Amino acid sequence: MIKSFKQTFLSLELQSPKWSAGETEVQDYDLRHYETAKWASTVIKGETQKEVLRQGFWKLFHYIQGKNEREMKIGMTVPVTCLVKSGCPDFKVSFFVPFKHQHSPLQPTDPDVFIEEQKRGAIFVRSFGGFASPEKYAEEAQLLARILKNTGQSFHEDFYYTAGYDSPFKLFNRHNEVWYFKKRVVFG
Repeated sequence: MIKSFKQTFLSLELQSPKWSAGETEVQDYDLRHYETAKWASTVIKGETQKEVLRQGFWKLFHYIQGKNEREMKIGMTVPVTCLVKSGCPDFKVSFFVPFKHQHSPLQPTDPDVFIEEQKRGAIFVRSFGGFASPEKYAEEAQLLARILKNTGQSFHEDFYYTAGYDSPFKLFNRHNEVWYFKKRVVFG
C-alpha cells in the first residue's frame, strides 16, 4: 500500500474539477465558477482538524484503492477538501471523482463514504504556499473573510473549505487554498 500511496501522490497530472475564472479586481483572492461535479466524501467527528483530515483522507484513499463496488482502483485527484463549519465538531473530507467516473461513480463499500454532487457555484479562493496546518488554514480563511467584507462581497460566512493540492512528500512550491462560497443574488 505504501508504494501505491507514493506513486499516487508523486504523479504530476492529477485531475481536478473544472472551473472558469470570474472577474475580480482584488489581488488577494480569485473568484472561480466551478461546474457541477461529483465528490467522494466522508464526515468525521473529531477533536482536532488535523486528526480528522488524516482519518478522512485514509477512508477516501481506501475507496480509490478498491474499497468500492467493483473493487477497482480509481485515480487520485486534487484537491483534497475539508468542510469547516463554525462551532461544529464534524468535518467533511472529500476527493473529486475523476472525469471517467463522473457520470456513474463507483459506489463505496465503506458505509462512512458516500458520493455527493456539488452543484455549480461561484467560490472565492485565497491561495497560499508552504505546509498548511489547521491553524494556517483558519488564519487564511479569516484573512479572506475580512478582505471579502471590506470589498463588499456577499458570501456564506458560517463555513469554509480547505483545499490541499500536494503530496506530503512534496517539499517546495506547495499549493493550498481556502474557499468561501459566494451567495447567490435573489431577485424578486
